[in-house]
Amino acid sequence: MLNWIRERRQRKETAIRLREALIEQSRQPDFYRDLGVPDTMLGRYEMVCLHAYLLLRRLKGEGVAGRALAQTLHNVIFDDFDVALREVGVGDMGIGKRIKKLAYNLHGRISAYEQGLAAGDEDMAAALRRNLYASVEPTDAQVSAMTAYIRDARNVIDGADLALILAVRPPFPDPVSGGAHIRGRRGHER
Repeated sequence: MLNWIRERRQRKETAIRLREALIEQSRQPDFYRDLGVPDTMLGRYEMVCLHAYLLLRRLKGEGVAGRALAQTLHNVIFDDFDVALREVGVGDMGIGKRIKKLAYNLHGRISAYEQGLAAGDEDMAAALRRNLYASVEPTDAQVSAMTAYIRDARNVIDGADLALILAVRPPFPDPVSGGAHIRGRRGHER
């Protein structure tokens, strides 16, 4: 019983640190300044979804323990969304419905990005225009650069040692220069 409690606590602590790392990456100014992501609440939500997708897909491929951590990370992310909605004034009566919609949207993004990566750059660009860039009109170069970033990020995260990811240093590439420069926990290159 104590081992189960300890494992659950450790899994939640790891998930919280992973959430912090993916939010930190999602807030990199390059996404908004150079890649055309709208610097709005919705744009930031979309960036969190994108980076959550990258980490969740890797964790789910790591067996039972990885799937449990992925589920805990998912739960921690949505706990964060709940707090954020309350901070902007959404009342208790509206929280459940909005969280359900955010969860539905995240799962839709995961499916769209997975299909886009599997199908090719044109499909990925279409998925990005429908989701990430839904409220703006990015240039083709911005969409192309974001597509390249996502492919680089997927390849780097998939190729990283699981211990590195679990040590809460997910190896996200630099948004503009790609996999050639890997960002550390505080945005420093390593």
